Amino acid sequence: MAEYSPVADIKRDHILKLIGKGVRPDGRRLDEQRPLDVETGIISSAEGSARVRLGNTQVLVGIKMSVGEPFADTPDRGVLTTNAELIPMASETFETGPPGEEAIEIARVVDRAIREGQAIDLKALCLEPGKAVWILFVDIHVLDYDGNLFDAATIGALAALMTTKVPAKQFERGEDFKLPLLHQPVACTAVKIDGSVLVDPTFDEESIAAARLTVATVETGHLCAMQKGHGGSFRFEEVLHIVEVARKMGEQIRSRLAQEAS
Repeated sequence: MAEYSPVADIKRDHILKLIGKGVRPDGRRLDEQRPLDVETGIISSAEGSARVRLGNTQVLVGIKMSVGEPFADTPDRGVLTTNAELIPMASETFETGPPGEEAIEIARVVDRAIREGQAIDLKALCLEPGKAVWILFVDIHVLDYDGNLFDAATIGALAALMTTKVPAKQFERGEDFKLPLLHQPVACTAVKIDGSVLVDPTFDEESIAAARLTVATVETGHLCAMQKGHGGSFRFEEVLHIVEVARKMGEQIRSRLAQEAS
């Protein structure tokens, strides 16, 4: 933690004692996710949107699209851009100003999961090779922060993408159509505290963690992205455990999102 106080030390000791017994301050098991709530279509001006509540962490994701030039090395593919904004109202640890390291890392983790998980058929977003493609912006806004922004933001991005319609009429490119998706990447984050591995950490648990690992999987069970954080390490068996939990959790979350999108 950035600062230490007697209260912080007491809280740390309390968390460690509970973890030693296989439980957590909020009563969850070590491998149990917090309650998840997902709402889609809540921003009328966006092509797609979703609000995710993961415990007390709340994230809003909006999708906007426009027509522009492709990158020179991918002339026949659409463009994906991901940004994250951490507003001070969401947490006393966030500051005003340009995106900091934390916001940049969140955007990169979400972008990597979407891109490496091949969530979007970017080739289907090509209008004229080398000249015109659809550019897709994924904007992540953190409304309340109580840990694990990686999972909440990735779930929100996927939920928003699943309900996105390409605004073809607006750009005189024919009729609107549903965003072509190929896969559904979902992230699962775990931390290591005093030798124990916990998934979906709260802010307090993140603050005292020695190591963090985020694993993204698609519906086939294959891994598509990983992100390691903090200075500590995981044993090989612990990584395998996190991957297995990520697969199971991914199945459950995709089932929830399918119900929301229907």
